[in-house]
Amino acid sequence: MSRPGFLLSAWPWRCAAYLLTGAVTGVATLVGIVVVAAVCGALAVVLVGLPLLVVVALGGIPVAAVERLRLRLIDPTPVSGRHRVPAAPGLRAWLTTRLREQATWRELGYALLFAGLLWPVDALAITVALLFPLSMVATPLLMTTVGDGHEAKVLKQWTVTTWPAAFGTAVLGLLLVGLGAYALGVVAGARAELTRLLIASREGELGAKVLELARSRARLVDAFEAERRRIERDLHDGAQQRLVALTMALGLARLDAPPGPLADQLTRAHEEAGRALAELRELIHGIHPKVLTDYGLQAAVADAADRCVVPVDVDLELPGRPSQAVESAAHFVVCEALANVAKHSRAARARVSGGHRDGRLFLQVRDDGRGGADPSAGSGLTGLADRVSVLDGRLALTSPPGGPTLLRVELPCELTKAGDRSA
Repeated sequence: MSRPGFLLSAWPWRCAAYLLTGAVTGVATLVGIVVVAAVCGALAVVLVGLPLLVVVALGGIPVAAVERLRLRLIDPTPVSGRHRVPAAPGLRAWLTTRLREQATWRELGYALLFAGLLWPVDALAITVALLFPLSMVATPLLMTTVGDGHEAKVLKQWTVTTWPAAFGTAVLGLLLVGLGAYALGVVAGARAELTRLLIASREGELGAKVLELARSRARLVDAFEAERRRIERDLHDGAQQRLVALTMALGLARLDAPPGPLADQLTRAHEEAGRALAELRELIHGIHPKVLTDYGLQAAVADAADRCVVPVDVDLELPGRPSQAVESAAHFVVCEALANVAKHSRAARARVSGGHRDGRLFLQVRDDGRGGADPSAGSGLTGLADRVSVLDGRLALTSPPGGPTLLRVELPCELTKAGDRSA
């Protein structure tokens, strides 16, 4: 309503249609409730009307269904009900479920409120905000037809006898139509919000919020992986190249310097630059190894196994490549698991295996160490679980005292050919 083009859009007419259909539906609801209640009361003397009271109790269900359809006039978002699925087939199970759940009685309460109070509000809003201004706009037409060009009744309240007064009334009616469009928007919005509050399913709204959170989480994961790759490229192409040039320059200066204190200092500087370069390369490798980008998860896992101080057997067969986020998370899990094996397990050997089936990537890291891994003792395993859960995956750990330790990870993904995946 705050947009400049509101009056020229379809929204005022949609609000008017919502309120007009509300008035018509409310009258039909009122007549239906009165008729059914009267029939039940008349037949209650012979005990026939008592079962019909169930119809009255369930009368709010069709009313709420119609109201959810009407809500789409001003709110395109689908509104679901609150009803549970019966535990067994058949009419008896359906009636039992409906009469025991809270949603049925909430919808019956809404139907009674709708029939007794809400539809008159809809009719009053349509009459005051739309019909009265339109009747004023039609004053010249009424003066021409009904009044034979001499007079016209305006809202059955006062008489217009001159053409300037008739056209002035029409102009005033046009202004009131504009104001009435905003009034219709306010009333229709309030009515729709009240209806949604009473008959809409909170579970459906919660599901929509969960879906949006999942989508935003996926976008954050993609952005995070893209940022990691950018940092890796900047370090590889920028700082690392400068350190390589510095190391070469120090090496040449060391060769040209005569024996003495200066040569010793150049030697130490050259060695420090070499160690800094080695640490930078390890840092780059930890952020996002180039072998993972170029050759995929299998090659990256094999490279991580070669770097581990504990002998590691690798049995990983993938017919394609997962998405970049899944690939990076799987590599991170394997590297962290092997680091834990090297630091804490006292294992003589480890094994990494896995594959892809049924739309899921499976990874297992097993070692023959002392076991007893406790997720609550540190943040390492908790961090792995968080990294996996972000991608809707699952992580399971089995580590009895005395070993062995088995870490199992499942990540939902579809594989593509290496050449088909975007960089």
